[in-house]
Amino acid sequence: MEDTEAADAHETVEAAVRAQLSKALGGVRGVIEAAVPTACFTLSYVLTDELKPSLMVAVGAAVLLLIVRVAQKSNPQFVINSLFGIAIAAFFAMRSGKAEDAFLPGILYNGGYAVAMIFSIVVRWPVVGFIIGSVTGDPTAWRNDPGIVRLCSRLTWLLVLPCIVRVVVQYPLYAAGQVGWLGASKIFMGWPLQVAAFAAMAWLLARGRTPMAAARSSAPAS
Repeated sequence: MEDTEAADAHETVEAAVRAQLSKALGGVRGVIEAAVPTACFTLSYVLTDELKPSLMVAVGAAVLLLIVRVAQKSNPQFVINSLFGIAIAAFFAMRSGKAEDAFLPGILYNGGYAVAMIFSIVVRWPVVGFIIGSVTGDPTAWRNDPGIVRLCSRLTWLLVLPCIVRVVVQYPLYAAGQVGWLGASKIFMGWPLQVAAFAAMAWLLARGRTPMAAARSSAPAS
């Protein structure tokens, strides 16, 4: 019922995708909450050259942000994501005793995510297509329209590019043990780069007006 109402609220495929992407971004507050723990860890390590205290500072910052969210009874999704990421980073760093290993999970994640999304494009099941499916209530009907598949493939490529850029820039810094530069690159190539990708997607979406009915249709286009 809710899927049908959501689909009816958007007349075009582009409008539906824009709405779903805006939810994923989390606004300015979500951007800040994602960056604060990494910034705290990097600054603390650069100043003290101590791994464990720096990780504790990062975890403490994430927990504090979570407490504020809970106290305000607002959505804690982005803080929880950040806390989960810091916990994984701490595990990697503490296991090896190397501060740069705190950034390894992010590099591996971006590499794996890029490979998975590129594969989805190659097999003509682009990831963004499932956003349309979540709105229409039919997860696969959008594949019957070649135009929608092409649109979703272009949008998925725009999601892939930030992941590739992060790996290309951050892996050499990781290999060189440049913790300060790793922290800076993670902050400036995190949500800011994602925002740029979403802006490019919004520009592409603004150019088209594909009827939502095309995504709902179960019959192949003739």
